[in-house]
Amino acid sequence: MIAAVPQPRRSRKLWAGLAAALLLCLGLTGAARVEPAPAAHRPNIVLILTDDLDAGDLSRFPNITDLLVRQGTTLSRFFVTNPWCCPSRSSILRSQYMHSHQVESNRSPTGGFPKFRPLEASTLGTWMHDAGYRTALMGKYLNNYPEGAPRTYVPPGWDEWHVPVTRLYQEYGYTLNENGALRRYGDAPEDYLEDVLSAKAAAFATDSTARGDAPFFLYLAPVAPHLPAHHAPRHAGAFAEERAPRTPSFDQEDLSAEPRWLSGRTPLSAADTRRIDRVHRDRLRAMLGVDDMVGALVDALTRAGELDDTYIFFTSDNGFHLGQHRLRPGKTTPFEEDIRVPMVVRGPGVPAGGVADALASTVDLAPTFAELGGAAVPPTAEGRSLVPLLRGHDVAWRDAVLVEFYHPSYSPHSPPTYAALRTGRYAYVEYETGERQLYDLWDDPAETRNLAASAGPGLTAALSARLALLRACSGPGCRLADAAGAGVSVEGGVSVGAGVTLGTAPGGAG
Repeated sequence: MIAAVPQPRRSRKLWAGLAAALLLCLGLTGAARVEPAPAAHRPNIVLILTDDLDAGDLSRFPNITDLLVRQGTTLSRFFVTNPWCCPSRSSILRSQYMHSHQVESNRSPTGGFPKFRPLEASTLGTWMHDAGYRTALMGKYLNNYPEGAPRTYVPPGWDEWHVPVTRLYQEYGYTLNENGALRRYGDAPEDYLEDVLSAKAAAFATDSTARGDAPFFLYLAPVAPHLPAHHAPRHAGAFAEERAPRTPSFDQEDLSAEPRWLSGRTPLSAADTRRIDRVHRDRLRAMLGVDDMVGALVDALTRAGELDDTYIFFTSDNGFHLGQHRLRPGKTTPFEEDIRVPMVVRGPGVPAGGVADALASTVDLAPTFAELGGAAVPPTAEGRSLVPLLRGHDVAWRDAVLVEFYHPSYSPHSPPTYAALRTGRYAYVEYETGERQLYDLWDDPAETRNLAASAGPGLTAALSARLALLRACSGPGCRLADAAGAGVSVEGGVSVGAGVTLGTAPGGAG
């Protein structure tokens, strides 16, 4: 279980008092159980899930830009439930926040594949398979897969399975579990993992003989740009003069108002900066392999006559920081660089070149795929379907998202355990140490001024209460705890639902 983050007494009482009133609304805002639609009316669905890709400039990648961004809609405020690989991917597979699925890290006993395995009876794979889809997962599954199981193990729900069981991040010399059979790949250029996955994905998406009349669901998970960010030989000369972005928070000058885990960090040295630039170049080069993958898949779908009936979702499991706030390359922090990731969708009815700025989360992916495919959503699901946003419908929506992180003992450089609330204006964090962070993103989008000590008490109380609502939620109740007007409002004031008022108008934070 996640270690308890200290909560104000008022926040705990607030949740208890509001829970009954909020749940009365469930029939209006909860997700209904959807029965499968006839196969002929259901689209194909592809999820391309990169590894550690921040929400930076996708224009560096021509296929992603031309075939996805310009032909689809970008969700500009898309967040992860946890800025670390395995907890985040568990949320994608289950549509649950970390406090519900309890996969808290990348390794046993607090996380990794062994912790997730008991949950495999109900995942995105089983939902789509049971709805009549032919399903495939290719690439990275979960950290430490298949620890505790045979190397030939294939989880339930997947018709096609091509997942590395050795040397996951090396891109060469790995072994794939290919539908229960092991195959070792070598060090030749054609063995580059992203190219191998690309060919397999194109073959699966165009294999009408194996699929028959059934639509397909493809979960395609390249390893790039995860470090060490190996790239294909053909991309070795790309981005030779590139430097990591020198954002306003790069090597931040003053960290004195930050929590102890951050305030004591030394400024970046010249060697640190050279490494950051080198890592940045390698990550861009590795992403060119993913860009080629996108081009090959779209080309294959076009030639097979399937593209117009296929949704393609492109995102990442978490972001990545490169020198911001004096942080050496990495992830796991509550800063925007780590929790906000790219999300682009193209497909039937999705506006080309569109941008949607509603707050969305990786917990929303599985309900979205289920609605598109007519799959039944179990009562454990905690996210919202993005379909109304993708189709430009004006619907009631959330005004806050939840991010959680658990600090395992084996990762001493990670922040302490925390829970974070991200609204349209504020980023608010509570640590198990009792320390807090608060940023007004309207005035300080780079998060360089921690206002936790100077903000008006009404604002911090409202944010803390709203965070408590989300941290206590489960199942459909999470779609009430995050709903605009159903919980604590923190944008134009600090009122709360159910006739309760908390504090006064925001003070000290603009």
